Amino acid sequence: MTLSRRTLLLAPAALSPLALAPLPAMAQSTDARLTDRSTGQENAKVTVLEYFSLTCPHCAAFHREVWPQVKEKLVANGTVRMVWRDFPLDQLALAAAQVARALPADRYEGFIGALLSSQDRWAFARNVDNVAEIAKIAALAGMTRAQVDAAIGDQTLARGILEMRAKGQQEFNVNSTPTFVFGRRPQPGAVTFERFSQLVNDAA
Repeated sequence: MTLSRRTLLLAPAALSPLALAPLPAMAQSTDARLTDRSTGQENAKVTVLEYFSLTCPHCAAFHREVWPQVKEKLVANGTVRMVWRDFPLDQLALAAAQVARALPADRYEGFIGALLSSQDRWAFARNVDNVAEIAKIAALAGMTRAQVDAAIGDQTLARGILEMRAKGQQEFNVNSTPTFVFGRRPQPGAVTFERFSQLVNDAA
């Protein structure tokens, strides 16, 4: 199955929960797939939110070049707790986020890391079956192709992710990826490790 990366880019209204049938309140509160995906101590000095899209090259560059330093130097010592928030920029990113959210929470970070490090293979390569490529990576995390297809076809999960995106827009004025929120202060755009550290210090 080939998904269009431009579908949601060309129709931003489709990303609004107002354009979708609302989720029942009980479903939103009990769906474990939509709870925070994070790493770091719960009582870390600073909680950093990262709004990201799995098809965003800048997000991939941060995860590849900066995140390892953040994890080693700031997360491991209890300074930072990183929380990932989905902000899909297109239909393909939404599908990939649905697969990631369908995995057990302890496999989430490794899976999104694999997706971000291999964007050229599943997100940007021409004439490929995007879902098949995502499924190959998901298989390494223990998902079958049937489970991948079920996750992508789950409209409740899709609505939940899009509501997460809309909440980021409303609460922190997120309109691009990556956007980091240090405490309550949003910082759009890619950042170096030095800049990330300074923003953490400012928020502590």
